[in-house]
Amino acid sequence: MEFNQATYYKTPIGTAKIVGDENGISAVSIVDEVIETSVEIPENLKDCVQQLTEYFNGTRTAFNLKLNPKGTDFQKRVWNELLLVPYGKTRSYLEQSKKFGDVKAIRAVASANGKNPIWIIIPCHRIIGSDGSLTGYAGGIWRKKWLLEHENPSAQQSLF
Repeated sequence: MEFNQATYYKTPIGTAKIVGDENGISAVSIVDEVIETSVEIPENLKDCVQQLTEYFNGTRTAFNLKLNPKGTDFQKRVWNELLLVPYGKTRSYLEQSKKFGDVKAIRAVASANGKNPIWIIIPCHRIIGSDGSLTGYAGGIWRKKWLLEHENPSAQQSLF
């Protein structure tokens, strides 16, 4: 049995900490401390670093990685539903609850979203308030806004 390995990778929204092993990626988060990008990337994490690089470069819109998030069965069902939200699109928490099959579960679904351990790849940043507001993101609203704008850049050009 192999133990989780970690690597650090600089992104436009901060340093990502990627954790995983031969069973898949178990966590991707952004750390607020300034940590140097890892020089040696563990073999099990190389695909993830490569695909995140392509995502941030704008050349990847879907991830193809083996995922192994740690959570309850309920949380895993919510996270699997998040994987179905297309790149460049958003859904409200209410829509997400309906897709999940229970409108009354909106708070539980929102709570599970907030506990998503694999940021960006499991796209919890694509879930917004029913009124279009950018509510709740563990990494900060500015990061959520950045990710949504990255995935759906405005076509309008600046006049100045």
